[in-house]
Amino acid sequence: MKILVTGGKGMLGRTLQRVFTDDDLIVADLPGCDITDAAVFDRFLAAAAPDAVIHCAAMTAVDKCETEVDLAYKLNAVGSMNVAAACHRHGIRLAAISTDYVFGGELDRPYHEFDVAGGAHTVYGKTKFAGEEMIRRHCPDHVICRISWLYGAGGPSFVHAMMKLADGTHPEPTAVGAPRGNPTSAFAVARQLKTILGRPELVGTFHMTCEGEASWCEFAREIFRLAGIDQKVVPCTTQEFPRPAPRPLNSRLEKKMLRLCGLPPMPDWHDALAEFMKTEF
Repeated sequence: MKILVTGGKGMLGRTLQRVFTDDDLIVADLPGCDITDAAVFDRFLAAAAPDAVIHCAAMTAVDKCETEVDLAYKLNAVGSMNVAAACHRHGIRLAAISTDYVFGGELDRPYHEFDVAGGAHTVYGKTKFAGEEMIRRHCPDHVICRISWLYGAGGPSFVHAMMKLADGTHPEPTAVGAPRGNPTSAFAVARQLKTILGRPELVGTFHMTCEGEASWCEFAREIFRLAGIDQKVVPCTTQEFPRPAPRPLNSRLEKKMLRLCGLPPMPDWHDALAEFMKTEF
């Protein structure tokens, strides 16, 4: 397939290039490809003429979104609208990346694809949900892929941050112990995207986090264990580590649509992290 990747210079975009090796990938990013300019993007897409678009471009700096609200909406909502409308005009399939932040995080179980989204408490979550709605409205031939706690080649990610803390200058790094989520490898996401793009009959919203759950503290301890580093990690509360944008207490995502559509399951997060640590560190 010929596939255009928006935000192709980012962490997931770089990983897609390492997984889609037998496809013709067009890596699109600023300044050459501006998703916030509808006319510019339409011309770019028409010239590239791909079979599909993987839409990764977004404003993902969660705390920065709280202060640069208009920019967050411009990139995450209007940008997604422009990509979706252009894909529909040119008959191009769209796979768009979204996030667990579209949920409020109050449930005491993992969120699945049939739970009502839109209860976000952050600007980032609200703008990403607005982007999802734009995609549903303007491009029927779409797949929305929700991910969370992502790490991948080159970072930035929690894995890379923890490995930097293990340089001997931080004897007891802290990690939040209360919120729970699904640590997710960008490689696992890229492989599942490759499978879904090979099934043109599939449309809708799919959760693509790794199986199993952890707190940030448990995640950090597993990183150090796999790295062979004897590093103590001290759990802390969200109140001890305040951020401008509140993090969801529950970021867990159930992969109901993968099961219902007979797609391969996502790997367990321990196995995916072990694979990543062997190749990256």
